[in-house]
Amino acid sequence: MQKNLHHFDKVYREDSPVITPHLLDVDTFSQQDFELTFSIANRMKKIYTVGPKKSSLLKGITIATLFYEPSTRTRISFEAAGKMLSADVINLSVDNSSTRKGESFYDTMLTLQSNNIDLLVIRHNHSGAPYMAAKHLEKTLVINAGDGSHAHPTQALADMFTLAQHMKSLKDKKVLIVGDVAHSRVARSNLLALCTLGAKPIISGPPNLIPWDLFGKQYRVDSNPFNKVSIMPDLDQAIIDADVVMTLRLQSERHSKGLLPSLREYANLWQVTTDRLAKASTNVLLMHPGPMNIGVEISPEVAYSTNSVVQEQVSNSIAIRMAILLLMTNKGRDVNE
Repeated sequence: MQKNLHHFDKVYREDSPVITPHLLDVDTFSQQDFELTFSIANRMKKIYTVGPKKSSLLKGITIATLFYEPSTRTRISFEAAGKMLSADVINLSVDNSSTRKGESFYDTMLTLQSNNIDLLVIRHNHSGAPYMAAKHLEKTLVINAGDGSHAHPTQALADMFTLAQHMKSLKDKKVLIVGDVAHSRVARSNLLALCTLGAKPIISGPPNLIPWDLFGKQYRVDSNPFNKVSIMPDLDQAIIDADVVMTLRLQSERHSKGLLPSLREYANLWQVTTDRLAKASTNVLLMHPGPMNIGVEISPEVAYSTNSVVQEQVSNSIAIRMAILLLMTNKGRDVNE
């Protein structure tokens, strides 16, 4: 496999910005890149919703998933995406690998490459791990399935694709992200995508769970990709007339002691409830990247309400990951002509 197979922008549009060979975040995506990905994802969605639930587009391609953190949705959807496209999918268990014998992350990457893995899907608890893998791998392409608190590009793509199913455009739409933004890789990648697509993102949550190093007033310069993001810690004010509300799980595994007085206080001030959601726009969309902690960041009535598109996010993640696999192996042309 050639190293530059992910340069799908060159395949379709010679004048578009260069996208790196690996998918590490959505910061390299232009609006055209999002639209192209969504176009292919729409076609992929028909495969598993209409049938026949199988395509031979990735026959002969080998995909490995390597997760250093627990996962249900992301791991399953990548496996389903690969198998529906007839790829050979290998799910590696870190607990049963040589990592437990002291093998370094670097040597694990080289071992996988030596086994002729075409695409490597990595989730890691340390921010930057997929970037290190991408730097040292010459034949294997890397997909970041979540690294620490940094990025989760395919989740952001699935979320934007879900919104595209309900809205013609995100331009000037008020999108509220509420909760533990400081420790959320999903929030960071979603905010990058929202800014690129012209939305008006707002974040709300406890002040000590807002990454002020990214959104502080001193960074309100054109070169900062987050310069369009507004901060409103008071949820009752932030949610007024919101077109989209995305709640986030408290990343307690990444917290140091003393960040929150109690879950009860957090729920009292930042839980999205029916009363609070009523302040948003009439047709507000309720999102959550999962897993949900019902009764903490979101009430059960809201989580399973008619405004909720949470299960659509899950289903759409398969289509998006199918599209990404095709684009990274240069097979996107076959379904987009």
